[in-house]
Amino acid sequence: MKNLTKPLPQIAALGADAALLQYVHGILSDRYQVSVYTAAGELEARLQEPGSADLLLMDWQSGSGNGREDALTRLASIRAIQPSLPIVLFARSVDLKEVLQAARLGATDVILKPFLKGDVDHAVEQHLRHGAASVGPSEDQVQEIPLDEDTTFVLSSRRMRELEAQCRLVARTDIPVLILGESGTGKEVATLFIHKMSSRSNRSFLKVNCAAMPADLLESELFGYEQGAFTGAVKSKPGKFELCNGGTIFLDEIGEMPAALQAKLLQVLQDGTFARLGGRFTLRVNVRVIAATNIDIKEAIAQKKFREDLYYRLNGFSLKMPPLRERSEEIPVFAHFFMRKVAEKHGSMPLPMSTTLMHALCNHRWPGNLRELENIIKRYFILGDEQAIISELRPMPYAGAANGGGGVENGYVPGLKRLVKSIKGDAESVAIAQTLEGTGWNRKAAANQLQISYKALLYKIKQYNLSPADKQQRTSVM
Repeated sequence: MKNLTKPLPQIAALGADAALLQYVHGILSDRYQVSVYTAAGELEARLQEPGSADLLLMDWQSGSGNGREDALTRLASIRAIQPSLPIVLFARSVDLKEVLQAARLGATDVILKPFLKGDVDHAVEQHLRHGAASVGPSEDQVQEIPLDEDTTFVLSSRRMRELEAQCRLVARTDIPVLILGESGTGKEVATLFIHKMSSRSNRSFLKVNCAAMPADLLESELFGYEQGAFTGAVKSKPGKFELCNGGTIFLDEIGEMPAALQAKLLQVLQDGTFARLGGRFTLRVNVRVIAATNIDIKEAIAQKKFREDLYYRLNGFSLKMPPLRERSEEIPVFAHFFMRKVAEKHGSMPLPMSTTLMHALCNHRWPGNLRELENIIKRYFILGDEQAIISELRPMPYAGAANGGGGVENGYVPGLKRLVKSIKGDAESVAIAQTLEGTGWNRKAAANQLQISYKALLYKIKQYNLSPADKQQRTSVM
């Protein structure tokens, strides 16, 4: 009779510490097929065979000198043999340079010594369930990692899987992280993923948008205030740093933080201390800081708009979120994901997307990246008019192109003054609406793209009675 028993997952463990290998074998062998190796050559020979391992646990020789170089060489050699094999490192400490090198060579996680059985069990279960999609060679594999009720980390390209592996590794440290990238690329999703993968995952995660409020209000929001600190401060109030003690705080649009507050933030990053607004006593907190910006931070430093010392403090580890136009193979995946998401929210069936619509989506430049794509899909769901969406995605005519002035560069709307010279009336409203949608209704960013003042943009929004897509949807559905 044919044996229908499902074969046990294959786990390989490599290291020079016989006691560690024996312990790993002892805690895993009742559920997995565990093979231990003390010689890298023996393991590499075994990995040449198909199906020889589903996961590798590797003892990492940290530090400087030959031990570290040998470990990196060994990791690179293993990754060359098995490009899709999830690799979890056992390390005594996590050094920033080693984290970056290990991530680039394909390591997917780190377990810090000394560790408990539960640490190993959790890592093994997680990577056997999801690990193959992290660096797998199959580009059509899609992995959806739920982070909360409204946020999902969707991985469908090799580039994003590599970024996910870097996030997993840096999550094991407490160093500040700076996430760079255009508006709407998913910087907040990456931040929440780092928090969820960290030892602080069961503590608070708070977000502060540094561009959304004036300096005085932002200072009280971050650091709190004492009774009588200003008119209306009838009682003391803790700030986000106090409320987030032990957790992670996400400072979005950090490039817009006023200079005076930058100095106070620098002190928190240096020694974890600060004082409330109007306070006489110093408070101490343990908060992991992750910051994000869509500006050219080095240009801001050169223009004295951002402190260089704060940049180096924040930039303990940096991640660059690629724009959607540089990973266009993900557009169909996200289009279907956003359609499924909005349909579930409204209790309806997803609308079909024709080849013509998908072609239009894939050929659009997406200046607003994923946020713009999500808004487009939401509008299609509400309107149900595919042709209207296709027409909206077509690049707008621009007279400068005919006169040798060039068209819309990188999918961005050109300066408003030049645009209005060639297109009158309704086209101005369309241009402003598209730019606002593309920036997720970040009015300051939209004003910069349109090359008009912030006040002028507010006037135009009122003049043309413009509102976000989400608001239009609520009005249409209700």
